[in-house]
Amino acid sequence: MNETETAVEQEERVKLPDVLPVLALKDVVIFPYIILPLSVGRDKSIQAVDQALAEHRIIMLVTQKDPAVEEPGEDDFHRFGTAAVIMRMLKLPDGRIRILVQGLSRARIEHLSQSEPFLQARVAQIDEPGWEPGLEVEALTRSVKESLNRVVGLGKNISPEVVIIAANLGDPGRLADLAASNLDLKLEEAQEILETLAPVERLKRVNEALAREIQLLTMQQKISTQARGEMDKSQREYFLRQQLKAIREELGEGDELADEIEGYRKLVHEKQLPEEAATEVERQIKKLERSHPDSAETSVLRTYLDWMTGLPWGQVSADEIDLEHARQVLDEDHYGLDKVKQRIVEYLAVRKLNPETKGPILCFVGPPGVGKTSLGRSIARALGRKFARLSLGGVRDEAEIRGHRRTYVGALPGRIVQAINQAGTNNPVFMLDEIDKIGTDFRGDPSSALLEVLDPEQNSTFRDHYLGVAYDLSKVMFITTANILQPIQPAFLDRMEVIHLSGYILEEKLRIAKRHLIPKLIAAHGLTRSRISFTDAAIRKVIADYTKEAGLRNLERELAAVCRKVATRVAGGEEGKNRITVASIEGYLGVRKHFSEELLDRDRVGVATGLAWTPSGGDLLFIEVLAVPGKGNLVLTGQLGEVMKESAQAALSYARAASARRDGGHRFFAEHDIHVHVPAGSIPKDGPSAGIAIATAIVSVLDARPVNRRLAMTGEITLRGDVLPIGGLKEKVLAAKGAGIRTVLLPKLNERDLTEIQDDLKEGLEFRFVEHLDEVLEMALTGRPKRARAAR
Repeated sequence: MNETETAVEQEERVKLPDVLPVLALKDVVIFPYIILPLSVGRDKSIQAVDQALAEHRIIMLVTQKDPAVEEPGEDDFHRFGTAAVIMRMLKLPDGRIRILVQGLSRARIEHLSQSEPFLQARVAQIDEPGWEPGLEVEALTRSVKESLNRVVGLGKNISPEVVIIAANLGDPGRLADLAASNLDLKLEEAQEILETLAPVERLKRVNEALAREIQLLTMQQKISTQARGEMDKSQREYFLRQQLKAIREELGEGDELADEIEGYRKLVHEKQLPEEAATEVERQIKKLERSHPDSAETSVLRTYLDWMTGLPWGQVSADEIDLEHARQVLDEDHYGLDKVKQRIVEYLAVRKLNPETKGPILCFVGPPGVGKTSLGRSIARALGRKFARLSLGGVRDEAEIRGHRRTYVGALPGRIVQAINQAGTNNPVFMLDEIDKIGTDFRGDPSSALLEVLDPEQNSTFRDHYLGVAYDLSKVMFITTANILQPIQPAFLDRMEVIHLSGYILEEKLRIAKRHLIPKLIAAHGLTRSRISFTDAAIRKVIADYTKEAGLRNLERELAAVCRKVATRVAGGEEGKNRITVASIEGYLGVRKHFSEELLDRDRVGVATGLAWTPSGGDLLFIEVLAVPGKGNLVLTGQLGEVMKESAQAALSYARAASARRDGGHRFFAEHDIHVHVPAGSIPKDGPSAGIAIATAIVSVLDARPVNRRLAMTGEITLRGDVLPIGGLKEKVLAAKGAGIRTVLLPKLNERDLTEIQDDLKEGLEFRFVEHLDEVLEMALTGRPKRARAAR
């Protein structure tokens, strides 16, 4: 201390006790003569405060080296600290206390005298060395005072009282401590200033810290001045971010957003984005750079960039062009379906000769359960490509296909782009399931949106509303499935190559069950072949008596029911092998659910057997006609559609015209109503192919001649009696064969279609081709007319 020290200052000095309670501070350094509030929460610290209040109200304040340490020991805090007097204490409801302390003097801990129940140490009071007045001291003092004023002018939050006190201080040590306590110094830097005993040297360090603070505040003000001229409400976040960025650069801290942006740019280069997509991504990256990390716009930009850089723009899986391997894979997974398999092999052959050829858009049409969807997976495996599937059943929103525009909250790409992203390659086998069940409402027409997707000439520039740039779908092999073609709009259907998949006959189902279904079900139910086996006759009985379908789903369910019952026995401890036979099948599945022999018990008048096509396969259709007293009206029941009603009207008109050649025929129709009924009235029926069956049943009633019950017929009738061709021939032939029909009457124009049906399906059936209804009547009606014919 210099010679000019006043007597008052001498009197102000306090003689510290030799032993003091110790309070370890986490995030602050206390300087002498500084008054500061502290929050105390640790039990040891609270007891140290209580001890100090009980004695001299003086406590030793030291700073922890690591603020994260909850129970500091002797090596966890700095030895050099400040002895302070507790001016005031307040207990809080949560158990913590608040104290107001004033630093008295620098002090050093010699050693800890106790650690429990609180820290207490022997301390040594440190007197500051003297200093000599001179130009350097005066210059430093003035510089620090001016810097404090400048810092306040640049916006630093320092109390005006502090500035006034600093202006009146002449002691360099006191001035240094006051300035240091009002700067946001790091703990290490503040501790170094506290441990610097020489007042002039301490003042130099504080002057350097003030100079650095002035530089930061000046840069902050410069950024503020530049941004304020064009700032409005939407630009405030940008200004704050620039401010934060400048501070981070000064402090040498890393910028996470910059690293993220650099990662996006790296992905653009690695994914080999097309020029248009790369330009759009770069534009969005620049927007991200100008946005605040926590703003809503930043989240939208990040999501968009994640999609753009995550899509497989240039990732293409190599095709395995091996025709024999493809045939083997298709044969392993599916029995039959020769036409489909041949088409896939042809596609591979063309790809082998010309790798740049555009893939076909195949459309598998057939009843449920025949393997349309699983066939798509097999094609992907045969080609060595990834498989993606999108179910279109019930889709009514065009945005499901093309995506939402980014102006909407929660916008995402369409399901086409999402599925390709999940596949991870740009050329997967993409199955669009149930395209005949797409809906249409005020949200758009998804099938129209798919026109671009399924056109090889256009889908190389497919634009998803969310992406906003062209995405190449030309390398994707699209496969669609449908149960029926009628609901599909013509322009949509025109883009696809339709392949019909018919239902399976009994023998095909038997082979599929033995090769695929039963092994899968045995494994799925935890069984082995040593515990269960099926005879061929038992499988045939399940197919014939418990299922009635074109596909295999119900067959799989019934076989699974058998496996479950066997699994229950095995789990219960039953030993031995369960052999499923014809005799035991009813014990597992109950009484038979369907009757394969659906024919009438005898030939009947007014009942003709027709053949119908349904989405689940072919079926027999019994046409019943009854003449009741009336005035010649036509009554139709059985939930018939408009087309079928018109066929019945045409058949009746032809029969009336032909009745003129019969004795009393005209009078018969004038005195009777004709009631046409098709059983299974709860099931809607429609179509023109029952025309000749209805006409035959009407003429059967007119002539009182029975109809041959083992003869089935299908064909559309005209008013002249001509028989027109029909569709669904294979399904109808399958229904006739399964029901025990012997003779099938078909339109002459369908004779060419019969060549496409396998010979084993036609075995046991006699096909007769007719061009006119008179030929049908000649073959279908038995016996002689009971009403005499008029002479011709």
